[in-house]
Amino acid sequence: MTLIRIGILGAAKVAEYALIPPVANNDRAIIFAVASRSGERAQAYAQKHSIPTISDDYKALVEREDIDLVYNALPPSEHAAMSIAALRAGKPVLCEKPFAMNAKEARKMVSVAQDTGLPLIEAFHYRFHPAFSFILDEVRNGKIGTVQSISGRLTGPLPNVDGEVRYIPELGGGALMDLGCYPVHLLRTLMGTEPTVTEAKAVMSESGVDLSFEGHLGFPCGARGKVVCSMALDAKLEARLEIVGEAGQIDFVNPLAPHMGHKITITTEEEKHYKIAKDKTTYACQLDHVLDVLAGTAQPLTGGGDAIANMTVIDNLYVAAGVKRL
Repeated sequence: MTLIRIGILGAAKVAEYALIPPVANNDRAIIFAVASRSGERAQAYAQKHSIPTISDDYKALVEREDIDLVYNALPPSEHAAMSIAALRAGKPVLCEKPFAMNAKEARKMVSVAQDTGLPLIEAFHYRFHPAFSFILDEVRNGKIGTVQSISGRLTGPLPNVDGEVRYIPELGGGALMDLGCYPVHLLRTLMGTEPTVTEAKAVMSESGVDLSFEGHLGFPCGARGKVVCSMALDAKLEARLEIVGEAGQIDFVNPLAPHMGHKITITTEEEKHYKIAKDKTTYACQLDHVLDVLAGTAQPLTGGGDAIANMTVIDNLYVAAGVKRL
């Protein structure tokens, strides 16, 4: 068995729960290096997480011969350039969401991945958990009949402190980019078709990013879609998916991180409740999937055309809301 050596781009908080713990419990991979533009920050991060190698240059890390997979945990503004650099250096990439700043960048990234023949996977971790697979199967198998409406909500307060990236437009901040990308992806994946944007509105912050966003979608089958997200200080912490079909409905509480507790209610002729047991987090499931892709035993479930399509919907939502982006 080949041990996959992972290099982390960015001394990022997200890696501290999304990658480092799953790798610690997986005998197929190790965290081998971390890069930060601050050598001191890279050193402190490496010491904290027992990472043997550091770099103060992102490009130097992706070009190392002793790295087998790059985890791009940088702000969205760096996703395209550094993912492309990694691919051209012969490294597969697991790229954090949102995939890019816009669909144009996403197309460039995917084109390079296709040219190099290397995996470029978007880190929509929920997608790899069996709780979502269960819902996807129920919808596709017609459990509630033809879908008439589908809505996704992800909200929670996020203070603007310590140079918070999500409040900086040029780095790819905003509620839709950081939070709303999830319900957009949930709805698209479950419907299996690409929507058009019918209406959207945003509440903007003083820094120029959207604090809250509501978007309405139309799917080719006639189903209506709705996406709601907010990082405003008064936002209630909530993650929810609701699907109404001609023969019933599904309510999924916490589709984003079901390992932290979730509830699935399917109502047809009677109401039934489900909890899909799994001894792994969504992030551990994601790591397993990525390693399977690298081993050639699975095809990527995210990235590629899916990533381009998700960014296209996000672009169109911003246009419909009249939000001018950098």
